[in-house]
Amino acid sequence: MSITVLLADDQALVRAGFLALLARDPEIEVVGEAADGERAVELARRLRPDVVLMDVRMPRLDGIAATARICADPRLAGTRIIVVTTFELDEYVHGALRAGASGFLLKDLEPGDLRAAVRVVARGEALIAPRITRRLISEFSRRPAHHPEQAARIALLTEREREVVVLVAGGLSNDEIAAALVISPATAKTHVSHAMTKLAARDRAQLVVFGYESGLVTAGG
Repeated sequence: MSITVLLADDQALVRAGFLALLARDPEIEVVGEAADGERAVELARRLRPDVVLMDVRMPRLDGIAATARICADPRLAGTRIIVVTTFELDEYVHGALRAGASGFLLKDLEPGDLRAAVRVVARGEALIAPRITRRLISEFSRRPAHHPEQAARIALLTEREREVVVLVAGGLSNDEIAAALVISPATAKTHVSHAMTKLAARDRAQLVVFGYESGLVTAGG
């Protein structure tokens, strides 16, 4: 079964380039294109794609606001968003992840990396460019104490689930978490799933955001 993708970018040339790159993978199908955020939201609701490649700076509605609308729509619970931009400003990174994006990539990525990113995010995993991750961690480490409601949510987690959230925030896969905690990959996956449910996280990216914003994870690990 194909992974369906919606392209949202105000530059036709960029959309054409992404379309050509993704077309090389027989298991990925581009089902729509949008030149602005409003159209992206409209098409997402109509087509219900697995993944949206979302630009940040677009007319009518920017990519961050469009991401927030899509992620807030319960009918689109299965749609994942990768924000792809030429800009790596902190407000875009934080805004995209808080809005519900599952990935944040820069447009200078390699062609094969784009296809791999679509596959990773379609599986429900988080994907953030390494240098973006470093800046994200640095920024969160300078932020003030977390909110009381976040502390209440942390209290819902078991000690093992807290450990898992910390490792997810560090970018580890389920297999790597299993190795670090000396448990089976299936058990690691179960812990991640339980943590996501308790924290009302859409996916692993939201676990990362919660981990840092709540203070559960620090820049030191």
